[in-house]
Amino acid sequence: MKQRYVLAIDQGTTSTRCILFDQRARLVGVAQRSHRQHYPRPGWAEQDAVEIWRNVERIVPQALRDSGVAADQIVALGIANQRETTVVWDRRTGTPVGRAIVWQDVRTEELVRELEGKPGADRIRELCGLPPASYFAAPRLRWMLDTMPGLRERAERGEVLFGTMETWLIWNLTGGPDGGLHRTDVTNAGRTLLMNIGTLAWDDELLEFFGIPAGMLPRIQPSTASYGSTRRVVPGIPIAAALGDQHAALFGQTCFARGETKCTYGTGGFLMMNTGRELVRSGHGLLTTIGYQIGPEPVYALEGPIAVTGSLVQWVRDNIGLVTSAPEIETLARTVEDNGGCYVVPAFSGLYAPHWRSDARGLIAGLTSYITKGHIARAVLEATAWQTRDVVEAMNADSGLRAEALRVDGGMTSNNLLMQIVADVLDVPVSRPFVAETVSLGAAYAAGLAVGYWPDLEGLRNNRRLAAQWVPSMDAELRAEEYDNWKRAVELTFGWVRSAKRARR
Repeated sequence: MKQRYVLAIDQGTTSTRCILFDQRARLVGVAQRSHRQHYPRPGWAEQDAVEIWRNVERIVPQALRDSGVAADQIVALGIANQRETTVVWDRRTGTPVGRAIVWQDVRTEELVRELEGKPGADRIRELCGLPPASYFAAPRLRWMLDTMPGLRERAERGEVLFGTMETWLIWNLTGGPDGGLHRTDVTNAGRTLLMNIGTLAWDDELLEFFGIPAGMLPRIQPSTASYGSTRRVVPGIPIAAALGDQHAALFGQTCFARGETKCTYGTGGFLMMNTGRELVRSGHGLLTTIGYQIGPEPVYALEGPIAVTGSLVQWVRDNIGLVTSAPEIETLARTVEDNGGCYVVPAFSGLYAPHWRSDARGLIAGLTSYITKGHIARAVLEATAWQTRDVVEAMNADSGLRAEALRVDGGMTSNNLLMQIVADVLDVPVSRPFVAETVSLGAAYAAGLAVGYWPDLEGLRNNRRLAAQWVPSMDAELRAEEYDNWKRAVELTFGWVRSAKRARR
């Protein structure tokens, strides 16, 4: 009997990967291609959706070929994607009307401020669980409809389609102009500001508020569902799951119980806590979102995005020259026992969760003649840990639960000192899984569940193997004192840009 596998496509911000997993969640094959980033104006970030599709056309056959796996050995395909990145394309030709507008893009900040002043703006968070912000897809789509000549008329006639990246790939994989299926899942639809978080359907009130024609929107489905079968690239593979990348990471980390929490550490940090069937509305600066949907009922989550984590290390490397490589930061930080009273708050373009202060700017506080490069390096790492603490505190307060442990993934988790500091400041164990590709694994898990490749969630838990674990060792009194110092440093960043309007969260 032939060995069977599950295929995952992870369409990320800088590259797209295709990974094959076997039944024990072992990585069997991988192919990856990067795509260009376009920055036509300050604050604008764009990508070529056609380039990304062409990369998928290359990497899927390559992953199969390199691993010696035939297409008929693939039982299902799952897709994970960068969230909120917005694509609009011609239904008849499949040609995008312009470049995709990336989730990092902030061109819609002025539009968002205008929308916040409209009647009904106070209903947005109640309906979709999210605040109006340039971070999400609806303002980008509205901007395109307002600024691209004739696009609104074409949308109202049903000639163009909207989607985030998984929708674009599903449409192309299932036929494109020749009968491609226009689908999205609840985790991605929930990041548009257009889906009602209670009904899991496009909301008429939100569509009217943002001025979005309903006919250009994809059908919303659960995370595990039939998204058709591939008709292009490698025909005949069932597409059985789709999730936004952070939701896929939650699933790949097997955070299936209420209170289980994960953080993905990359350029920024993304914490997500499973709150179960309960829709928890945040009063502490977090986002209410769909964790995933397996079956008829969704699992909800609280999310706290942190703008700057890994990019702070890049900054001290590239802009300051404190180190010559990212791994060097750990070596330098280990030359001292503590931060020497120095704190770094990386509010380079404001602070995200839980503060949401666009008027904040970064600082280094507590400088004395005693401070060395080692102390600054240590404070740089501690900045990520304390920001994590801020979000976890908010999650605990909102949910009435307590994060008893933190499951981590992402590039920064290779820094052992940082992970120990995170464990110390949270006072909980921190664990890193053996399979580092948790986004791809989550997409594969969801697809495999949909077709019975894995029997249930418990079977997925049994696959989980740890590569490393860190347990807290900091004195409780010192922890409290240091956290108080951190909070004082954060407060010093507020109001630095006096003309900036504070983001309403």
